[in-house]
Amino acid sequence: MAAEISPKAKAWLAVAAVPIIIYTLLPIGWILSLSLKGGTSINDRNYFPRKWSWDSYKYIFTGGAHDLFVPALINSIGICLIATIVGVALSAFAAYGIARLEFPGKRLILNTALLTAFFPAISLVTPLFNVWRSVGLYNTWLGLIIPYLSLTLPISIWTLSAFFRQIPWEMEQAAQVDGATSWQAFRKVVLPLAAPGVFTVAIISFFTAWNDFVYATSLSSTPGKAWHFDGAQTVPATLGYFTGKSNFIPATGFVAAAAVVVTIPVVILVLFFQKRIVAGLTAGAVKG
Repeated sequence: MAAEISPKAKAWLAVAAVPIIIYTLLPIGWILSLSLKGGTSINDRNYFPRKWSWDSYKYIFTGGAHDLFVPALINSIGICLIATIVGVALSAFAAYGIARLEFPGKRLILNTALLTAFFPAISLVTPLFNVWRSVGLYNTWLGLIIPYLSLTLPISIWTLSAFFRQIPWEMEQAAQVDGATSWQAFRKVVLPLAAPGVFTVAIISFFTAWNDFVYATSLSSTPGKAWHFDGAQTVPATLGYFTGKSNFIPATGFVAAAAVVVTIPVVILVLFFQKRIVAGLTAGAVKG
């Protein structure tokens, strides 16, 4: 049974957490402040804008950066969602087989999967670039989804296999005795019990794809046109092509506004599903 934390200890932990939270939020607040500064006030040193302006947001959605930002945002949402759904499905099937079946080399497969997760992405970019140009996957959605799966599948398989091993085999057998097929037992019994792990894997996969810069920069060239799907460049890579309205107006405010926009989905996911994320990351840490 876990030890109870005394009220005094909780109070000290809260006091210690305040400076850490402030230190963490200062850069985020600065980016938000930059996005709300207009004109030449972008160069002042005030942390808070003297006069709030929405010009930077108008510029990326309806102004000169519209043709860059909006298609890139659509690419980011579509590519990341597809990569997440496919990655969770593949890792769930692979992890279930590893957890339930006995076959030679099972431990080797798990260790190899975990080992590949430590390969730096930059070391794979050059060969992927040459291959993708040869087979026609360069600057396509599929050309980014496949590398994203290579980033997320190893850790997803490792995490889900640990969850599936904790689910008693007798529960599936009981479902099959009641007339359920193996697929129905997996879908209606195993997956609901492993929901925290599945959800954690989905969040990690989405964040990994959403924040990627190396693959998006090297394996795509343009964001294309909105809803035309003739390009695959995502927002992190597109931000480098932002320019100011003139030589005298830097693109700092526009980049900050775009950074705020792409941060919103991450913040929403963490705020709404933080309990599930924590449960998925800590499940199995204490054997009970």
